[in-house]
Amino acid sequence: MIKTLNPDFKNTILEKLERQTFMKFIGFRVTNIAEGRIEGELTLQEEHKQHKGFVHGGLTATLADIVAGFAAVSLVPKGHHVVTVELKVSYLNPGVGDILLAKGYVLKQGRQLNFCEAEIYCKKGEEEPVLIAKATTTMATIYPAPL
Repeated sequence: MIKTLNPDFKNTILEKLERQTFMKFIGFRVTNIAEGRIEGELTLQEEHKQHKGFVHGGLTATLADIVAGFAAVSLVPKGHHVVTVELKVSYLNPGVGDILLAKGYVLKQGRQLNFCEAEIYCKKGEEEPVLIAKATTTMATIYPAPL
């Protein structure tokens, strides 16, 4: 059973988001925070795309890493952090659209490791979102240094 060790996890994540310069730089914003689950979106710009207008694979992997990481952060004790130990992305469809939707969630919670998954969707206009990538990640808990 997945259970947060930080009853104030939403505020912890909101504080961390304020310091996320890179996320602000690329334009990614979190839209939903829940215990063991994070969702967000990014309005696509030309700089997010590669040849033929497809979403850049590096951006797709970055979003998967972000949402999986914050899903893990929602479960660890206050003052603890997580780092990515492993990230595997499977690209399923080319990303063509206006908005990327990213969902990250914890599959298995542990004291030192959280096993997570992420799904990245591309949405074009009023069409249904298309799943363009799935990722599996392992997030390690980093404990605060003793004083």
